[in-house]
Amino acid sequence: METSALFTDFYELTMAQGYWKENMNDKVVFDMFFRKNPFNGGFSILAGNETLMDVITQFHFSQDDIDFLSEQKIFEKGFLDYLKDFHFTGDLYTMDEGSVVFPQEPLVRIHANLIEAQILEGLVLNHINFQSLIASKTARIYLASKKAPIMEFGLRRAQGPDGAMSASRAAFIGGAAGTSNTLAGKAFGIPVMGTMAHSWIMSHNSELEAFRQYAKIYPENTVFLIDTYDTLHSGIQNAITVGKELAEKGQSFGVRLDSGDISYLSREVRKLLDQAGFKNAKISVSNELTEEIISTLTASNAPIDSWGVGTNMVTGGTESSFTGVYKLAARFNAQSNMMQPTMKFSENPAKMTNPGVKNVWRLYDENGMAGADILALENEEILSGKEYRYYHTMVDYRQFVFTASRVEPLLKKRIENGKRTRPRESDSNQLKLSRATMERQLKSFDESYQRILNPHIYKVSLSENLKDLKKLFIEANIR
Repeated sequence: METSALFTDFYELTMAQGYWKENMNDKVVFDMFFRKNPFNGGFSILAGNETLMDVITQFHFSQDDIDFLSEQKIFEKGFLDYLKDFHFTGDLYTMDEGSVVFPQEPLVRIHANLIEAQILEGLVLNHINFQSLIASKTARIYLASKKAPIMEFGLRRAQGPDGAMSASRAAFIGGAAGTSNTLAGKAFGIPVMGTMAHSWIMSHNSELEAFRQYAKIYPENTVFLIDTYDTLHSGIQNAITVGKELAEKGQSFGVRLDSGDISYLSREVRKLLDQAGFKNAKISVSNELTEEIISTLTASNAPIDSWGVGTNMVTGGTESSFTGVYKLAARFNAQSNMMQPTMKFSENPAKMTNPGVKNVWRLYDENGMAGADILALENEEILSGKEYRYYHTMVDYRQFVFTASRVEPLLKKRIENGKRTRPRESDSNQLKLSRATMERQLKSFDESYQRILNPHIYKVSLSENLKDLKKLFIEANIR
């Protein structure tokens, strides 16, 4: 895991030196949030904040790092001396990894001095943006498959070694059952999966021989790739022949399709397997699958038991990035001896920020289903059983009244004074916890928010106090 504090954008360091020279290093609060759900979806899945905390609690400038910065001829010796002892001493609040999240909500809140918080920006966005993109994509694929087993095998198409490892991790959080990435299996405790490629079959004198040899070597894990030459007239026929030989020994098998008309071929293969007496033989499919393709196949009841997804899972497919940003929300005012809310303005209302130190509350109805998420100021408490009026994040006249049967604050302090507030889980245990969070939270959202196409828009609103504070900023800016 990269722990060098050089893993930041260069301008963060030039600004940090500017703050140092001007003696501007008071306490600040930064929010990390995102502006829209990827893939035109109705929700996103938070991932990467656990790996982020690993790095934040370890990163520092080595002597080699300091020497490199010195060579840039832009940093003063006094500032470089300051960086020699640099480490994060602030607090970090975040939602649980695997949480179902929505635009405008602070996913991470950093309380630190200005220089520390500024240097963290690139690190925060790098860890959370990519992994959240992949976890969100995988969750869509997982739902499209009706929660069938999905194997992630995108290593060869991922954005470099770091991208492949992060993608395997995030995909498991989002719903993948396992990965073909063997190193990710070792590093994160993800089940590793895989059988054969077309080259295995082409390396033998015949398809039948290739199947027999594979079944001999791996009798307990035999899945035949049946589309190398002719799926229906060769591949499935040879698979059935070897399958009968396995059955005599009390062993079973499955088949995989990697090309052609998946809907038609899966049905024909199922018929042939059933006719041969192999009703329990599983059919797995792959070949540039997307959630839209999978959704169409499941809706038509194509007889597919598991799915292999690579490129479109680990790269984000149609979207190359998550829209996460990192913005100043409050800074210390020496005159008032208090934290002062800050707000970014823009000609584009969607790029205006919500001021102040905030938490996010999830409101549940009497059936335990999520009804809305509320951004509220840190000193506010949203109570269950009490009626409140909530306001749209950008359009003041859009509001609603809701009485929650249960409320849940989502941001929790996870780092205090530079150290984790609780012992770190092993990578394997943490991934299982994050995956369980995703599963549990998705169950509390109506299916209309989870639709692949045209999902219902979930309410993310402001408390009255936060709405009033934002309005004061806007009115002051207009004058």
